[in-house]
Amino acid sequence: MSQPASAAPAIRQMTEARATPGYWAGVRKRLRRDKTTLICGAVLIAMLLGIVFAGIVAPHDPYHGMILRRLKPIGTPGYPLGTDELGRDMLTRLLFGGRLSWFLGITPVVLATTIGATLGIAAGFVGGGLNMAIMRMTDVFYAFPSVLLAVAISGALGAGVFNAILSLTVVFIPPLIRVSESVATGVRNLDFVEAARASGASNWTIVRVQVLPNVLGPIFVYSTSLVGVSMILAAGLSFLGLGTAPPLAEWGLMLNTLRPAIYLQPMVTVLPGFCIFLTSFCFNMVSDGLRAAMDVRG
Repeated sequence: MSQPASAAPAIRQMTEARATPGYWAGVRKRLRRDKTTLICGAVLIAMLLGIVFAGIVAPHDPYHGMILRRLKPIGTPGYPLGTDELGRDMLTRLLFGGRLSWFLGITPVVLATTIGATLGIAAGFVGGGLNMAIMRMTDVFYAFPSVLLAVAISGALGAGVFNAILSLTVVFIPPLIRVSESVATGVRNLDFVEAARASGASNWTIVRVQVLPNVLGPIFVYSTSLVGVSMILAAGLSFLGLGTAPPLAEWGLMLNTLRPAIYLQPMVTVLPGFCIFLTSFCFNMVSDGLRAAMDVRG
């Protein structure tokens, strides 16, 4: 997982510009010129539409297999992406598996962003003892590598979708607290916040009107970069037997169950891994594009 401290200078620079119509017009203009971000965004949208409407576009039942047609190669008539170890259609399994993989990738980030941003903004805006308590608690979690922490929590709680989401949420809260605290601290000392404070506005009004519009953008950009990481970690948990369980379709679990067949049908076996890679890569590129477009120095 990338360290939030490395993104802090660019994030602070973003917050120096107020959320004016001219600023957002510039963001849209820079995004339109970024072909890589647009292509990756289009790929993500196409994948999302495919998994949402999997019940309509999928050619077969994702759980119905036949041992006589197991491990068919790519290009088999009626099975364009072949079949898995139980004779189930790979295209159908990938479409339905994307639902659970995306759910496991996005849900922990959304939950961690909600909790981490709340704690980080409170620590950055209030400062003092509250900042010290929250940030020192956050530092404790940085003593553990994120992958090992997720595996340890899932192993202690047991396999299951809910426990996998809980473990990933815990892993992502500390970096989001640190990023949120960084941007909130930078905004707290800007002139327009001081002017609002001098005019007699309450702290809640200042946070709601002045602080939130200037910190949510950078936090959202950083959260977007975590979706790909979350998807890889969720797939890893399923691969280790700590996430989803058969017969559910999920890309990490499909990698695990197809592992013995890698020497028989290597192209079919790597399809779930390719889907994980492509999704993670596209999310990272979109996040980088958003960060570059929102950077006022761009």
